[in-house]
Amino acid sequence: IDYLSQGIDLSGIEVIENDLLFIARARLEVENQAKRLLEQGMETQNPTQVGTALQVFYNLGTLKDTIANVVDGYCTVLEENIKSALDIKVLTQPSQTVSRGGPGRAAMPTPGNTAAFRAALWTNMEKLMDQICAACGQVQHLQKVLMKKRDPVSHVCFIEEIVTDGQSDILYKFWTAVTQTLSSQFQAATDSSMFLKQAFEGEYPKLLRLYNDLWKRLQQYSQNIQRSFSTSGTADLFTELQQSEDDTQDIFMQKNQDYDPEKALKDSLQQYEAAYLSKSLSRLFDPINLVFPPGGRNPPSSDELDSIIKTIASELNVAAVDPDLSLAVAKNVAKTIQLYGVKSEQLLCTQGDASQVIGPLTEGQRRNVAVVNSLYKLHQSVLKVITSQSSFPAAAEQTVTTALKVVHDLMGSAVQPLLNSVGDSVEAIIITMHQEDFSGSLSSSGKPDVPCSLYMKELQGFIARVMSDYFRHFECFDFIFDNTEAMAQRAIELFIRNASLIRPLGEGGKMRLAVDFAQMELAVAPLCRRVSDLGKSYRQLRSFRPLLFQTSEHIASSPALGDVIPFSIILQFLFTRAPPELKSPFQRAEWSIARYSQWLDDHPSEKDRLALIRGALEAYVQSVRTREGKEFAPVYPIMVQLLQKAMSALQ
Repeated sequence: IDYLSQGIDLSGIEVIENDLLFIARARLEVENQAKRLLEQGMETQNPTQVGTALQVFYNLGTLKDTIANVVDGYCTVLEENIKSALDIKVLTQPSQTVSRGGPGRAAMPTPGNTAAFRAALWTNMEKLMDQICAACGQVQHLQKVLMKKRDPVSHVCFIEEIVTDGQSDILYKFWTAVTQTLSSQFQAATDSSMFLKQAFEGEYPKLLRLYNDLWKRLQQYSQNIQRSFSTSGTADLFTELQQSEDDTQDIFMQKNQDYDPEKALKDSLQQYEAAYLSKSLSRLFDPINLVFPPGGRNPPSSDELDSIIKTIASELNVAAVDPDLSLAVAKNVAKTIQLYGVKSEQLLCTQGDASQVIGPLTEGQRRNVAVVNSLYKLHQSVLKVITSQSSFPAAAEQTVTTALKVVHDLMGSAVQPLLNSVGDSVEAIIITMHQEDFSGSLSSSGKPDVPCSLYMKELQGFIARVMSDYFRHFECFDFIFDNTEAMAQRAIELFIRNASLIRPLGEGGKMRLAVDFAQMELAVAPLCRRVSDLGKSYRQLRSFRPLLFQTSEHIASSPALGDVIPFSIILQFLFTRAPPELKSPFQRAEWSIARYSQWLDDHPSEKDRLALIRGALEAYVQSVRTREGKEFAPVYPIMVQLLQKAMSALQ
């Protein structure tokens, strides 16, 4: 009938006037019934009812307009919902009756009523999220039916009928409209009301959690609708439908390259997030600026540090609602840790008295100890906070850990002057062994006269005093031991180096030196947790002692050679068994032992050290030839053989 009456003016033909009236009424009746069926079907999410209604509109040729009207209707309702949820006049009324404010009266919570205002606001927000979720569900359901339903006669899929500008995704259109409305309405509401602005900025994590929950519900709904459509009992309605590929295309389930629906939702929150993070940083910085007053000389007390840690923990806990927010707050925490480090560094004493090791602790040293202890407490407490965070994102943990490493490094540079000073003193004491006489022969009793050398007694006394006077005051035992153990390893290395250079070395001297080797373990014991933890240094100390009494041939075939004790050390030691004509490398270069020791530190590679020794051996050969000697010292061939073995081990 529609088709026939198109383009022709049939008015004034009395015969059919009544019929035309009846047809118009009938059409209206059919349309109204179909509308009611569609509304009912969408509300109860009944695909059979929705499908039937859509078929009617398709038959009437109004499918496209109807769908557009329905979706627009949902958008309009949601816009009203958003406006009323954020209506400051309603929110600030103690009772539900809204009275008109006088001219120029701003709506604001009465003093003392802010809590009630906030509570009402969050209740409204929760309700709004439910409304958005319900509307999305209904539009999504409508889209699913459109995608599956085909006309039984023409087999046209309904979704193809409503394609506009190549965009058949009504859910996408609806979602873009909703997210844009959210952005503009929130912006307008917070621009006009300071109280709303403060609520959203101050309790931003709460707002973000509502949005995250909404997004999760939408995704969950998408999965459910997917399942119910593929296993629904409405097969009779969909006999003419084939499973369309578009089933997988659901904006809540997968991100498009050029459109991220979750980002579109959260874009409206950006300004509140920025304000929240800025306030969060102030909350973190304030207690630190408070406990480091300008011109202050002492690090914060235990209680003051506790309050800083509590603030850090609280900021991280509140941000835990969202991984991105956690990461952003973790960056703030990292800045906070760096600020604490900078403020602490300004308190450190770097003058000469920071590194003195002669008298008791100076004022500067006391302060340095206090600063290191305070940095250590901060380090440990923050570590504890981040390990106790459940589901803390890896990137956030990495950010905080990197900042903590800076604190650890600062602790290191604070104790370094003292460590250097102690290390220098230890070296100075060890090198005095060359002022003692080790050339003596065995006494008649076969036992050395003195239990150990004077320098060893001095070394033991010095190390024990340094540990009790200085290092005992640090609370970070592991950190201190990590540093002093390195010092113990260095002391053993220097001791073995100098012991191997003693010339001449008599039988009595060997006995005394053997006692010194045993005493050396006791000397470095205070510097470490266990002497055996010193690894290679400890094995060298143990392996070298028996070599004192072995023949040169035995020494050359010792299994410790090369593996535990470097060849260069053994070759150095064998020079002591040669006649004076075979000069040690340092004697040939006319260096003092201290200068030679420095040269060895500057040339840690075996290759350089062996080259120097080879030079000394070649000079000896030259001197024997010059005086036309008939033979070389017995130890010489053994040394040459060892040198060759050492060189080939390097290849």
